[in-house]
Amino acid sequence: MAAARRRLSVGLGLAGAACALLGVCLLLVGPVIIKEQVVKNVRIDPSSISFSMWKDIPVPFYMSVYLFEVLNPKETLQGAKPVLNQRGPYVYREFRYKTNITFHDNDTVSFLEYRQLFFQPDMSNGSEEEYIIVPNILMMGAAVMMENLPNFVKLLLSGALAGLKQEAFMNRTVREFLWGYEDPLLDTINAIVPGLIPFKGKFGLFVELNNSNSGLFTVYTGMKNISRVHMVDSWNGQKKVNYWRSSECNMINGTTGEMWPPFMSPTSLEFFSPDACRSMTLVYEQSGKFKGVPTYRFVAPKTLFANGTDYPPNEGFCPCMQSGIQNVSTCRLKAPMFISHPHFYNADPALVDAVEGLHPSKDQHALFLDVHPMTGIPMNCSIKLQLNQYIKRVSGIIQTGKIKPVVLPLLWFAESGSIEGAVLKQFYTNLVLIPSLLDYLQYIFLGLSVPLVISAAVLMARSQGTATEKSPRHPTMQSKPPPSSETTPLLHDTVTQSQDDAEA
Repeated sequence: MAAARRRLSVGLGLAGAACALLGVCLLLVGPVIIKEQVVKNVRIDPSSISFSMWKDIPVPFYMSVYLFEVLNPKETLQGAKPVLNQRGPYVYREFRYKTNITFHDNDTVSFLEYRQLFFQPDMSNGSEEEYIIVPNILMMGAAVMMENLPNFVKLLLSGALAGLKQEAFMNRTVREFLWGYEDPLLDTINAIVPGLIPFKGKFGLFVELNNSNSGLFTVYTGMKNISRVHMVDSWNGQKKVNYWRSSECNMINGTTGEMWPPFMSPTSLEFFSPDACRSMTLVYEQSGKFKGVPTYRFVAPKTLFANGTDYPPNEGFCPCMQSGIQNVSTCRLKAPMFISHPHFYNADPALVDAVEGLHPSKDQHALFLDVHPMTGIPMNCSIKLQLNQYIKRVSGIIQTGKIKPVVLPLLWFAESGSIEGAVLKQFYTNLVLIPSLLDYLQYIFLGLSVPLVISAAVLMARSQGTATEKSPRHPTMQSKPPPSSETTPLLHDTVTQSQDDAEA
């Protein structure tokens, strides 16, 4: 029995030592393994898991468009405050894919990304054939652009507008307003002021959006330096844009807005937006989870569209008006166009008060990105922007009436998407579940080693105690009388008397 206990204690001790060794090894090697797997699977390489996601985005993206109808066009023309009514959403399924993918020797890859949009009637609140009263963007834009030209030129335009029966507001279908309509005014304006609006054919806010690309991007692959993966090296061959008045504002920073370098910190992220003609910075708001996947949420700071007075670094984006809108005329053919958050969320209250019908709300109008920090891959996002036009009375052009200067919202849109289905399952298994299991195993092995070693020690101690109890005892020697001493005379005398009596 004792031998069996000893063998068991030795076995438990060895098992405990093995668990401790495995735990320490995983503690030291586990993070390295996880990092290597992440690096291997997020870089732009045909063998990586994320490459197919990067090349042909499998996530179902939807663009929801909301239009602002002007309810009182006649009164607005006479100087009244515009009254707006939000219409929509008109929802479009968005497909994105990359072509002309070319890898370079300097750890970069170039590509063109195209987008296709398909109307989704069942997800929309209204059809594309509905009519809506909106500003005559082409006419009102041309009027403001020509404000400082000689009066005879403006009178010439005004006469041409009258002949074409052009007015400040028009009644168009949703399809025409977004995707374009034939307008003889284009040719007329270009005949009067050549090159003022340098395009022909249909005019619409999204006429060049569908089946188009966002320019030639060159980004880093991360094969040599994973901290640079997806970061933009150049756009259309340029290292910076030339739309703005400062070097800082012209910088092309961050990624293309689809993925970011892995191992993110909860601080900020940057991306370059061709639609906004600039780089944007989002800031960390909070940590959370999306369908079991840990995420960092990034949102737009209040300074994103602040003017140069409220936020000096934005001075390069001026000339500015109130905070909360950005003048994009320099990259939109000098048309008086502004971008902002929907309903002027986070903007100067004066912009909201200048019209009726706006109700800014964080829940409905704030943009956000939920990104998996270990991989830099967005799990859930909703990017929201509003397009506005600055309109006013222009002397010499009678069609502008007595319109008071106002930044008038035209529409806002939300591009939203989230990883789901088979893509989410593959992502969760390879980049979340397996790394988490490795992380937990190290503590499980270390935890098991302690009771195993303690059990081995207890069994060993008990086996040794049992062996001691069963060992044979030696016979005891007969006691000899203690030797006499001067200190015990009475005892000595007694013994002597006993011996004398025995001899007698």
